Amino acid sequence: MDAGIIIQVILLLVGFVFLIKGSDFFVDGSSNVAYILKVPTIIVGLTIVAFGTSAPEAAVSITSSLSGNNAMAVSNVIGSNLFNMLMVIGVSAILSNLLMEKNILKKDLPFLVAITLLLTIFIVIDWKISTIEGIILLVLLIGYVFFLVQSARKDSHAHDVDKPKLNLKKSIAFIIIGLAGIIIGGDLVVDSASSIAIALGLSETLVGLTIVAIGTSLPEFVTSITALKKGENQLVIGNVIGSNIFNILFVLGASSAISEIPLNPSLLIDTVFMIFVTILCFIFGKTEEKYDKKEGIILITLFIVYMIFVILRN
Repeated sequence: MDAGIIIQVILLLVGFVFLIKGSDFFVDGSSNVAYILKVPTIIVGLTIVAFGTSAPEAAVSITSSLSGNNAMAVSNVIGSNLFNMLMVIGVSAILSNLLMEKNILKKDLPFLVAITLLLTIFIVIDWKISTIEGIILLVLLIGYVFFLVQSARKDSHAHDVDKPKLNLKKSIAFIIIGLAGIIIGGDLVVDSASSIAIALGLSETLVGLTIVAIGTSLPEFVTSITALKKGENQLVIGNVIGSNIFNILFVLGASSAISEIPLNPSLLIDTVFMIFVTILCFIFGKTEEKYDKKEGIILITLFIVYMIFVILRN
């Protein structure tokens, strides 16, 4: 292998380390600030944790948009959302039955299906996500977070906040260090992944759907497996659905608001597959209000088949 490619692969791995550790620091710092300010735990889980684990996708996609690598911005979100639903839920379901909370089934999961369909409409209208469409996605995000806050206030079962593990100064330091790591990591991943794609004759779309998507989804994967070990099965579902909602509304919303994203019509297959998988996860969850081992195997198999298709298509 060419020495230049080896260097770019090393830089890609270093970028992933910065992204993952940066998001860890960001989540820890933000969660502690929320605890200090007495924000309900449910809000911390559905917003801060979901946003924190989506931070790598945001960093990569926004950096891609700013540098003109628009294909990677969109393919990264599609690939990440598919990895979250097929691999994170799939592996978690094999390890332990994932019970579905009624609010997730009634509100959050249908909302994810709706915005995934909306994204597809935006794409097929003129094969681009315009600045106005990006702003619409961001407005929907603000509305969704506002709805979560209002729901949590009305929920009499909302848990008391935990004791903060860090004081306010340390929490703010963690947030700053975390954001710095995410920004540096995002730059490294985009630059090195683009260089690898060019050197190997691969498309940015392929790299975005595979290497970059899986790499930026590692925080969701690690968070979910850790939650399972602690018996927090609900956190797995909330993390995946919350992260996918943030990926579409914030990551693509911010990226396209900064710079209009023109798209290749070939990406329609991937977008339609994302809709299919989202609806399938809704059906699986709705049937018995849980994800079991059999459904986990189906989801993982679908991911493997999709990866083979994407690689062969290039």
